[in-house]
Amino acid sequence: MENEIFRVGNDTARVYRCNTAVVGSGAAGFNAADRLWKLGQHDILLITENRIGGTSRNTGSDKQTYYKLTLSGGDPDSVREMAQTLYEGRCVDGDIALCEAALSTQCFLKLVELGVPFPRNRYGEYIGYKTDHDPRRRATSVGPYTSKQMTECLERAVQNDGVPVLDKMQVIRVLSENDTVCGLLCLNAAAQDDAERFVLIRCKNVIYATGGPAGMYADSVYPFSQYGATGLALEAGAKGKNLTEWQYGLASVAPRWNVSGTYMQVLPRVYSTESDGSDEKEFLMDFFNDVHDMLSKLFLKGYQWPFDVRKVADGSSIIDILVYLESCKGRRVFLDYRTNPVSGAFDYKSLLPEARAYLEKAGACFGTPIERLAHMNRPAIDFYRDKGVDLYTQPLEIALCAQHNNGGLGIDCWWQTNVKSLFAVGEVAASHGVYRPGGTALNAGQVGSTRAAQYIAARCQGEAPDCFDTAAASALKEMSELANSCTAETGNVRTLWKQASAAMSRCGAAIRDEEQIREYCKVVQTQLKNFHTIVRVSNRGELAMAYRLRDMLLSQQAYLTAMVDYRAHGGKSRGSALYTDRKNGTKPFAHLPDTFTFALDKNEQPLIQELRYENGICKTDWREPRPIPEDDDFFENVWRSYRETGNIQ
Repeated sequence: MENEIFRVGNDTARVYRCNTAVVGSGAAGFNAADRLWKLGQHDILLITENRIGGTSRNTGSDKQTYYKLTLSGGDPDSVREMAQTLYEGRCVDGDIALCEAALSTQCFLKLVELGVPFPRNRYGEYIGYKTDHDPRRRATSVGPYTSKQMTECLERAVQNDGVPVLDKMQVIRVLSENDTVCGLLCLNAAAQDDAERFVLIRCKNVIYATGGPAGMYADSVYPFSQYGATGLALEAGAKGKNLTEWQYGLASVAPRWNVSGTYMQVLPRVYSTESDGSDEKEFLMDFFNDVHDMLSKLFLKGYQWPFDVRKVADGSSIIDILVYLESCKGRRVFLDYRTNPVSGAFDYKSLLPEARAYLEKAGACFGTPIERLAHMNRPAIDFYRDKGVDLYTQPLEIALCAQHNNGGLGIDCWWQTNVKSLFAVGEVAASHGVYRPGGTALNAGQVGSTRAAQYIAARCQGEAPDCFDTAAASALKEMSELANSCTAETGNVRTLWKQASAAMSRCGAAIRDEEQIREYCKVVQTQLKNFHTIVRVSNRGELAMAYRLRDMLLSQQAYLTAMVDYRAHGGKSRGSALYTDRKNGTKPFAHLPDTFTFALDKNEQPLIQELRYENGICKTDWREPRPIPEDDDFFENVWRSYRETGNIQ
């Protein structure tokens, strides 16, 4: 790594050279850097906006899950069977599914060796459990902070390697030309004056580990330190894939945390109030005729946590809708663990058999919700206490929140995008489809970063292509002009951010109305077109937010366009997305608003939607998922090819 000064007119930027720039300091980014180093590729640089920020280090649930091949018990499992499970998530490419299955054990055991304390029995088996959409006991966990512990162990490995890290560097442009990446333009948040505010990374490869586009939504379980940078990659020519597919679920808003598992299974009291705290009401009982039906649905919400349109009519997802409706009224919704729902006027024996049997087996048919929670999962209480929320004395405010983008940037089986030498790993990569077993995101991040590192170490040596100078000059000029044009005595960028994210949560989240999506997409396009004249910043912190806003609007335009195009091609409600369809749909319950008139997608072989951003316009296309590759297991042939190329080609 070396540095120099790059000049364009009156604008300057410090330049760092390397073979590979890893963008992001989450579990996927750190693993990519460590894998590269261990493979002998030491000409690397890890770039991060906030080393201790991001989703990997700051999110979890009552029992955050890691998904891998079964490593215990006598139930049959295989790489092919696991790949088939992932492939059946719909709109999943088979080669990616096969890679995630094949490398799951290798990546899992690396984490074990680094010190992540995944549980095993006295015989050494790494025990597991079934999670949503999982036919085998492939899931495991170290508790609420699985991804945090992964990240910390991987960071220590990177530190021991001696990988150089540039912190406080916000990527504001991915440099590319002719669908080939050549570097990055960053805003230096630590700069003391304007002359030092821009930094250029001149590199041959970029491993993009920026996380999902969390900033798009106001109602979000993502930490406030996670924004994403998907829009910048789309702007650089990378294709989007399955952008319509998200996962939403109930989460606390302060702190942002999934209220899955035992948080629901202990049957908390659910109520709403006006914004000022008045008019407290157990609103669920306005819908349910039977308290035991309501409580059974609430219990099921624990392990059916993601909102699922298939579980609205006869399942737990009606709880999500009722919470959402209260929020739309301007009311605040709370979980209360201090007192029992409906003043305790229920009988455990009258719950659905699944709920009754679970609570009886857990020995939790007694007391108040907080007493049941303390009995079943004490760490779930400790987590909130550590965040300043005492569930013994105060309620927990919740909302229906964005939690994970199953789509993202399109990739091949080496996690390379259609832009040469731009690799997308972690949540920013579209390795999932409509449905995914719980915990697969953590596995996908480790597998994808491993595959990208393997390919780069074997096939992508050398320096940045010659197009760097041209691309860097253009980007530096444009982003400098943006900074100058936005500068004012009073800033409005934070207000614009709140307005944009709130609009996205209302029209383009779990509940989607095509007309509202179209209207808001027009607003986004106008804001992007007139960005220089609309946005105002008054200090360096607001300038950073302005660049984030630009990326967020680019992302919103792409995602909203994808939703409109999906409906234009006959797309119906699926996964975590309910599309209002007053013409062809039905309401599962007559007393719901007409917004919840919808039709389920029953297409057995759905196509993958791809999107490309060109000159401010989003263009879409559709294709069949790539199938799971045929067996290639004749040892002599594979061995010979491995000796010659490492089977990296």
